[in-house]
Amino acid sequence: MRRLSTIAALLALGLATAASAADRSEQVRIGDTARTYTLHIPDASPPPSGFPVILAFHGGGGRGARMRRLTGLDGLADTRGFVAVYPDGIDGHWNDGRATIRNPQDDVGFVAALLDRVAASLPVDRHRIYATGLSNGALFTERLGCDLSERIAAIAPVAGTLPADLAPHCRPARTVAVMQVSGTADPIMPFAGGRVADFGGRGEGGQVASVSDTVDVWARRNGCDRRSAEEALPPAVPADPTRIVRRRHTGCAAAGPVTVLTVVGGGHTWPGGAQFAPPFLIGRVSPQLDASRAIVDFFLSLPPR
Repeated sequence: MRRLSTIAALLALGLATAASAADRSEQVRIGDTARTYTLHIPDASPPPSGFPVILAFHGGGGRGARMRRLTGLDGLADTRGFVAVYPDGIDGHWNDGRATIRNPQDDVGFVAALLDRVAASLPVDRHRIYATGLSNGALFTERLGCDLSERIAAIAPVAGTLPADLAPHCRPARTVAVMQVSGTADPIMPFAGGRVADFGGRGEGGQVASVSDTVDVWARRNGCDRRSAEEALPPAVPADPTRIVRRRHTGCAAAGPVTVLTVVGGGHTWPGGAQFAPPFLIGRVSPQLDASRAIVDFFLSLPPR
């Protein structure tokens, strides 16, 4: 239990990154609370429709700055031409829909207000707003797909699935494209669903749906007809024991493709990122997938909604 209790403090640590002159630290008030976030804006001129926006939500106990270092999205934002946004949770956590969340703040309202402010100050494409997240941030990303689908066109949760308390009530108003990234050896968010590790009582606990059930929920919502055959991707690092298996649903709405990337042997990690805590605590980071690049490729391949 003592070992598990250290994980929350280690979640989302990553590689150092230099600040850009185009970075902004901003805040928006939700009631009496000032909520904070950081923007990374590419130097390139925006396209006629405006920049796409990718929101990146940190894991439990983290901050936006740590998510920024872990994912390396700033470099991709510069080369691919999108605005990266790194919001900060209250006390390092997001209200992702679990009944066990200790501080049930209005994080969905925070994201809506944040998007309003970003759109008022920058040339962004309101039809190309996307969200990704890790762990608690992944669960919250699932919630945004359910509760803010009129604003969020696609989600890519990593190491986190639909909270069991949220799944029966997930009724998105609009189609949401989904890329789910999960490790089969995740010791915190079980791949087969069930109880979330509570870090010796310091975490939020609760229950999550399995990866398969989560993906099936989105596939049904998006009108997909059946699953495609699983495809084992060629290993990028032959000596590494982890492997990536991709499964795409077929027959989905044009705006709602559904893909799952299974990291066989992967842990509670960001594939291609740093091993931010020892493997005996969080499992193994897979070098077989650059999750950040795969997520950006998925988002930017989608037609504007």
